[in-house]
Amino acid sequence: MHFLSGFLLSLPLASLAGHKSRSFGQNHRRAALKARNTTSTYVLEDYYQGQSFLNSSLWTFFDDTDPTAGLVNYQSSSDAQSKGLAYVQDDGTTVLAVDNTTTLTSGQYRDSVRIATTKSYNGGLFIADFYAMPYGCATWPAFWSVGPNWPDQGEIDIIEGVNLNTHNQLTLHSGADCAIESTLSSHVSGNSTIGNLQCASSASSNTGCTYIDNDARSYGQGFNQQGGGVYAMDWNADAIKMWFFSRDDIPSDITEKSPNPSSWGEPAALFSNSACDIGSHFSEHTLTINTDVCGGWTESAFSSSGCSGTCADTVADPSNFDNARWKINYIATYQS
Repeated sequence: MHFLSGFLLSLPLASLAGHKSRSFGQNHRRAALKARNTTSTYVLEDYYQGQSFLNSSLWTFFDDTDPTAGLVNYQSSSDAQSKGLAYVQDDGTTVLAVDNTTTLTSGQYRDSVRIATTKSYNGGLFIADFYAMPYGCATWPAFWSVGPNWPDQGEIDIIEGVNLNTHNQLTLHSGADCAIESTLSSHVSGNSTIGNLQCASSASSNTGCTYIDNDARSYGQGFNQQGGGVYAMDWNADAIKMWFFSRDDIPSDITEKSPNPSSWGEPAALFSNSACDIGSHFSEHTLTINTDVCGGWTESAFSSSGCSGTCADTVADPSNFDNARWKINYIATYQS
């Protein structure tokens, strides 16, 4: 999401049959992947909750021009809070919202919020518990990590979609020589479909390498109707793996702050070191939570994702953004 996102890809695996896997044996790869995380112990490093997200020493509010050309005014911390777009509820839930009260003319920009951690990470286990996420025509919500030198230090999109999409897209953006190995499809959840194989991205070509999580609870209205859930991303030199757990399926070891990824079953996405040198492509990442309004992917997919009229006209009506808000329980980071 750092620059223009690619179109939502959900190519059937058969269409990717021409991709050639790397040289070493498939059995060796499988054994290495199964061995990962069987003995690791994770130690809690950071726990962001409640007022943490409004603490300027921990999270910064992005208030510059949108790099993806959306119809959005990103708000400073003081403006977001004074306008009721960033606040903590009495129960400790943090809300980050798009303005849903101001009537605009078509083409005007709507106020929204984008925040990022002041701390950067070079790996770890990241667990994010959301009660709700933004959805609706003209919205582009995302939760991702990104390095300062894009795309060479990489981007990991944990949550991303647009408009009325019902499935989450999990994506890597990188410099050259990084890909998904198509033979890894047997090592991901049966809900997931491999999309584009090539992770290498640029300002003019940045689809990235993707998985689509076909669990309708993983994104948008379906996610909110279940009371949200947890996304987990395990990033180390061997692989980047991501899981989704709907509210009723969250493993007890996560809620008890003693996560054990080896017990969670197959991930929704698996990006292996066998086809991408993880250590050289991903570094110094900050975490970002964002709701964009219109912009590249949102507008290009506007009609195909169930929306009528134009994105600009949709932005003018504040009632279209009644569901455009994050409700965050916590984000935790662990190191092994």
